[in-house]
Amino acid sequence: MSDRQAPRRRVPGPAKPPRPRGAVRRQAGPGARPVRRPGGSRPPATRPLRLGSPRPRLRLVSLALTLVLLAFVVRLLQVQAVDASAYAARAEQNRYVVHTLAAERGEITDRNGVALAVSEDAYDITADPTMFGAKQLKIADGPERAAALLAPILGQDQAALVRKLRPQNPNTRYTRLAARQTPQVWKQIKDLKSALTHKAETDHTTVNVLAGVFADPSSQRVYPNGDLAAGILGWVNADGKGGGGVEQQLDKQLSGKEGKVRYAQAGGREVPTAGSTETPAVPGADVELTIDRDIQWAAQHAITEQVKQSKADRGYVIVQDTRTGQILAMANSPGFDPNDLAKADGDAMGNAAVQDAYEPGSTAKVMSMAAVLERNVATPLTHVVVPNRLHRGDRLFQDDIDHRTWYLTLNGVLAKSSNIGTILAAGELGRTQPAANQVLYSYLRKFGIGGYTGLGFPGETPGILAPPQKWSTSQQYTIPFGQGFSLNAMQAASVYSTIANGGVRVVPTLVRGTKGADGRFTPAPKPRQTRVVSAKTAKSLAQMLESVVDDEQGTGVKARIPGYRVAGKTGTANRVDPATGRYRGYTSSFAGFAPADNPRITVYCAIQNATSGSYFGGQICGPIYKQVMEFALKTLQVPPTGARPANLPVEYKP
Repeated sequence: MSDRQAPRRRVPGPAKPPRPRGAVRRQAGPGARPVRRPGGSRPPATRPLRLGSPRPRLRLVSLALTLVLLAFVVRLLQVQAVDASAYAARAEQNRYVVHTLAAERGEITDRNGVALAVSEDAYDITADPTMFGAKQLKIADGPERAAALLAPILGQDQAALVRKLRPQNPNTRYTRLAARQTPQVWKQIKDLKSALTHKAETDHTTVNVLAGVFADPSSQRVYPNGDLAAGILGWVNADGKGGGGVEQQLDKQLSGKEGKVRYAQAGGREVPTAGSTETPAVPGADVELTIDRDIQWAAQHAITEQVKQSKADRGYVIVQDTRTGQILAMANSPGFDPNDLAKADGDAMGNAAVQDAYEPGSTAKVMSMAAVLERNVATPLTHVVVPNRLHRGDRLFQDDIDHRTWYLTLNGVLAKSSNIGTILAAGELGRTQPAANQVLYSYLRKFGIGGYTGLGFPGETPGILAPPQKWSTSQQYTIPFGQGFSLNAMQAASVYSTIANGGVRVVPTLVRGTKGADGRFTPAPKPRQTRVVSAKTAKSLAQMLESVVDDEQGTGVKARIPGYRVAGKTGTANRVDPATGRYRGYTSSFAGFAPADNPRITVYCAIQNATSGSYFGGQICGPIYKQVMEFALKTLQVPPTGARPANLPVEYKP
């Protein structure tokens, strides 16, 4: 290879583009003719391209469009014509919301217009459960999230709120989460709801789980004086209805009439341009009671202190205007605060002064004496020989203390509260004991025993007074001195008011009148009046009752009020234990009126089962009578009469 010359390499030039088949090759030079490729032939002439007719396709498209439009027309006719009302109703239901407008509850005031029960602005926290569903919120646990936020604000159980927000009926549009919440509570919820709304606008991962929470304007019952007169006023329950006392008795007048508002909403908000309809609520009437707040306070304070000191089960004090029958105070101890029912004792949530039935004891002797005087069987000066013991029927009767034979006037029998003397006097009412029983029974009924007082108070007891034909052997002799029948404190007070009012019983009243939404005051109907005994008998009884307090031998000396003539009577009765139905403990009481010669005010006090210190009525109820009576006389500006007492004799010399 060395002595040979290397072969030359051909460097390839740029590739020539291929000629199309049948192309004519031109020869160089002028006038040259095209040369056809060997074996080539002239291609046949191409046929022109023809498009198909568009009419079939247009017909097909037109048919399809016609069918689609026809489907729309049929559906439109179904929606707007055939099922129009159903769809409209469903749209209306989903779009419009109806809320109840609570009527403002009327106030309760005392006789001077001092507020005892008022209503303040509040809100019922409500929700639309359909707005918490997975489709609405795009999350599955909407009710749980909402309940977690609301529970600490409303002070409710979280699980209970979840059940309300996810009801069994999926079509439920309204549920109440909490009733009568303060404006502060609703403001907390509203602020939280607004914060979630603003955050959701900027952060799409945030869901406003409170969008379906709303508030209906309502009112909350407030008792400005706490437990004062709670037994009279009662309370308002969770449904906004009166649950006891005057709140229950006059609930219809106090409640007024609810209204309604209907408006369109979208996303939990009202659509202002969609219009709304409203039926305004009619506020309840204001009720003015006959009680005087200051006298009520004095009575309640006095009985509360004595019940604590005596370690008693309970006690009551009633103050009544002797002329009109109006109740100026009705106090119970123990009581309760209607502002905080959660802490109230169930046994104290009532008005024991009209709901407790008990045997009155010696305060009832005044009715036996009234029958004796009215029947002209005896006079206050009639002599009565009272032995140490008296055998009647199957029993041996005695007085509360052992004594030698007493030589008493009828006045003295009442002053010294002699059971034996009362049995002897009442036995003279008839020629036979059954006849005497019938006469005594008729007077007890006239005084209101065994029947309702006329107050119409919820839970009031009429007491127990059997007809004389059913009196046992012992009852024939115990009923004259106050054992063997029962009454309530209001009935006992009414007996003494009847005597103070000249022998005319006036049905006790607790309501002076009502004031409607128009501001017009409507006085309560005048109470019914019934004559029980003559004015002469009533005057004699008043003088005899003075001896109980003024005479040193009387049992009510602790009830004396300097400068005033006071009529009163003590009572110490064996008490039936409500739990066992057997006698256990005592009912201690004192009843009376002042001034004795021109009566204006009656005060009655009773204490049940005093276990510390004395249990005698004159010892523990006499001082309460004095304290409350003095306060009432000063409050009503009742002056002393200045007249001297009758000073009827208590004893006589045989």
